[in-house]
Amino acid sequence: MPVITNIEDLRVLAQKRVPRMFYDYADSGSWTESTYRANESDFQKIKLRQRVAVNMENRSTATTMIGQPVAMPVAIAPTGLTGMQHADGEILGARAAKKFGIPFTLSTMSICSIEDVAAGTDRHPFWFQLYVMKDRAFIESLIDRAKAANCSALVLTLDLQILGQRHKDLKNGLSAPPKPTLSTILNLMTKPRWGLGMLGTKRHGFGNIVGHVKGVENMGSLSEWTAKQFDPALNWGDVEWIKKRWGGKLILKGIQDVEDAKLAVSSGADALIVSNHGGRQLDGAMSSISCLPEIIAAVGSQIEVHMDGGIRSGQDVLKAVALGAKGTYIGRAFLYGLGAMGEQGVTKALEIIHKELDLTMAFCGRTDIKAVDQGIFVPGTY
Repeated sequence: MPVITNIEDLRVLAQKRVPRMFYDYADSGSWTESTYRANESDFQKIKLRQRVAVNMENRSTATTMIGQPVAMPVAIAPTGLTGMQHADGEILGARAAKKFGIPFTLSTMSICSIEDVAAGTDRHPFWFQLYVMKDRAFIESLIDRAKAANCSALVLTLDLQILGQRHKDLKNGLSAPPKPTLSTILNLMTKPRWGLGMLGTKRHGFGNIVGHVKGVENMGSLSEWTAKQFDPALNWGDVEWIKKRWGGKLILKGIQDVEDAKLAVSSGADALIVSNHGGRQLDGAMSSISCLPEIIAAVGSQIEVHMDGGIRSGQDVLKAVALGAKGTYIGRAFLYGLGAMGEQGVTKALEIIHKELDLTMAFCGRTDIKAVDQGIFVPGTY
């Protein structure tokens, strides 16, 4: 086993162990991938002030997200096809998050179902991410299933009414399970660890959908259904309807613009996530971290603002919190850990991020994450 010191080590290991189409699905953006790259690189422009001779004892990264206690201001982001990075991936990710004391968010397009994750974590509360489909009866059913599974928050994704083009997915012929083409079979033959894991589970399709939607009993009909079902007519009236139907904590994901942030406040949501879908939708959009300050200035006193996109270290988490975010989300960093080493890898990713967060906070002369502000930055770099 190689020595794992950072998230990049996990990424390299995941690339070796996960079939190409699923690794590429996680590690890619739309079109030229400029926004995908900017999400990560724009963090590096922000410089930190090192302080010395400050008492660094009794440090704490504990805080809350939407009123829920968290060990650090980090949640696992909803990621589709997680169970194709590693067998039963969503269950393993949720278990690791539970043990660490942070929220896990399950995607609508997960491989393991809502019920699978609830059973796999002894009904520990987790968050559920909802895509709005044209089939409103199915949406109502998903919301009711999330309630029954003891989900403590609903994360409503607003930035995927239509799908951005991701060139790698088209070239790889992405499907779940993989279609038996010659190139796919040859690639799978080089991933025996992944293959053995998949042989040991029955979960190979979209667990929240297959068997829950009329006429969707196999993967062929599912892909057709999904292409037809994402709703381009989604609007703020739908948000109001979903909030009322859900009745619990509601987080709106995909906010990049101040005007939309103000509308999110008006909707009565409990939090919003500044996010560009990991650079997978509008290529050429601003990075999430560069959008964050303006949105915090506009609505930060009226709604809890979270941030998603490009976080690969605890330093990134600290920078987002210093700019005003009350919470952050990791998607790829979590998937790299999962693909590399399963549940152990997810735990490793969380440990890495927590240690980097804790040490960097101390180097900047702070001991409590709740007291971190822009004073930790070098002026003019943010």
